[in-house]
Amino acid sequence: MITTELTYGDLAALIKKSAGVTVAAEQLAESPETPFSGLGVDSLGLLGIVGELENEHGVALPTDAERCKTPAEFVALVNNTLAGV
Repeated sequence: MITTELTYGDLAALIKKSAGVTVAAEQLAESPETPFSGLGVDSLGLLGIVGELENEHGVALPTDAERCKTPAEFVALVNNTLAGV
């Protein structure tokens, strides 16, 4: 999984594991501004992804992480957080 940077491949795996939705990493990379809702990921699913990241890596994400609307926004937030650790 991730060490210092979350990739769209990592996010696709987390979406499947935590939200139960299969999304191709290529789809996320090609259309990172597609809303999570358009991918079938609801706010509870995103909360699960945030929790999984925090548990696996021992890093607290900002409280607004579960409010991200798109994969691009979420990846940027996570990577900025990881860069500051």
